[in-house]
Amino acid sequence: MGLPTAVTTAGSLIGGWQLARRTGNRSLGGVVLAAGGVLAGREWARRTSPAVTAALLATYAGAFGLSHPLARRIGAWPSVLVVSALTAAASYAAADRHAGGPRH
Repeated sequence: MGLPTAVTTAGSLIGGWQLARRTGNRSLGGVVLAAGGVLAGREWARRTSPAVTAALLATYAGAFGLSHPLARRIGAWPSVLVVSALTAAASYAAADRHAGGPRH
């Protein structure tokens, strides 16, 4: 088993945001976000069903989208941490918890 997808998703959401913020280049953050989605998506496809993979990809993309309006309400760091935690929890519950076991 490789790196848990919960770590990949949370790390790429946080890392992509920090890279974009520190460099002022949103595209660099997008590259990190996309790479995290590809890596996690490949593992989700291997570990789960197509429906679960699609749901997790939607959760990951939705978390990125939700972080922006949420940041206006609670601040950037709290927003990124909240959506990262939610995405990591979904990834763990649907794919990582039973990694190596039977497909769902």
